Amino acid sequence: DLPLYKEPPGGNGSIYPEVMNALTGVRGAVVRVTEKGELIVSVAVPVQRFRAVLGVLLLSTQAGDIDKIVHAERLAIIRVFGVAALVNVILSLLLSSTIANPLRRLSAAAIRVRRGGAKEREEIPDFSSRQDEIGNLSVALREMTTALYDRIAAIENFAADVSHELKNPLTSLRSAVETLPLARNEESKKRLMDVIQHDVRRLDRLISDISDASRLDAELARADAKKVDLEKLLGDLVEISRQIRGSKKPVLLDFVVDRKDNPRASFIVSGYELRIGQIITNLIENARSFVPEQNGRIVVRLTRSRSRCIVYVEDNGPGIQAEDIDRIFERFYTDRPEGEDFGQNSGLGLSISRQIAEAHGGTLRAENIAGKDGRISGARFVLSLPAGPHP
Repeated sequence: DLPLYKEPPGGNGSIYPEVMNALTGVRGAVVRVTEKGELIVSVAVPVQRFRAVLGVLLLSTQAGDIDKIVHAERLAIIRVFGVAALVNVILSLLLSSTIANPLRRLSAAAIRVRRGGAKEREEIPDFSSRQDEIGNLSVALREMTTALYDRIAAIENFAADVSHELKNPLTSLRSAVETLPLARNEESKKRLMDVIQHDVRRLDRLISDISDASRLDAELARADAKKVDLEKLLGDLVEISRQIRGSKKPVLLDFVVDRKDNPRASFIVSGYELRIGQIITNLIENARSFVPEQNGRIVVRLTRSRSRCIVYVEDNGPGIQAEDIDRIFERFYTDRPEGEDFGQNSGLGLSISRQIAEAHGGTLRAENIAGKDGRISGARFVLSLPAGPHP
């Protein structure tokens, strides 16, 4: 739709409309096309003096100059587009190898863990050498998976232990029930009924302790930790234990607060008062069952060592066999004193106590008290919990 460019004969420019407009004092420009399709731009400018138009200056580009400029600009745009596309491809490959592929591998591993089809533990890819978010995600997933597998293994072991422990009283109970109709006299029936009642009570204790142990982790995870004053808590527990009488043997129970290193030492810890009290109660009752019938003594001692609050529960009983010092914290392991009826304890008390201590970031261990002559004069349980700084 552009006008066709023609050269005027004799060099007369009056045939150009822009020239005629310029004679009136108006600048003008026109774009034309040659017969070869090349663009030509003509610009007419009036030559004036004191507002009088003396002439017109007409400037025209050569044929093809505009096309060359447009072509050069198009090539420049194409080159820029090509470089941008190449950069995008390189960045895509780089991001794919450094971000997408690791995330895909982590996602696939997580799916395999969820399905749980493999017999062995599924290994999460390790990108911990990367100091970025992918590396942090890899470490977090590996730790979470390890904790999950450990929890599953603990549940499986706990279920196996529970099944084993429940079978013993159930077997005894079934035998007694099957034998009861065959009893010939009242004395035999009474003995069998005593066995049945004993097994029922044992089952009741086992189920109660198993229920307590199974919900312990969930309870500690849901509850909010609070400040606990160990000095007050231990004092109250010791006072309550002193008042316990009934069928239990008489025991001299002492509570000692050791502030030799720091007279103003604070015994505040962060945790769950009920559960910490359960540890101390278990240790006191365990010591009470082992002290002698006469002159039995239990000492609960509280001290502070740097950033730890340490509770000692000592007794003057027979002590612990060397090979059983670690085994006594195993689930369902029982080593009761002579004369105590079998099945009076479930064997979960010390196991639960250590579990509570570890949930508070502490430790619970046992050791023997050696006298001056080297003989064992009792047992000592040591509970260590993280404490706040010295005042």
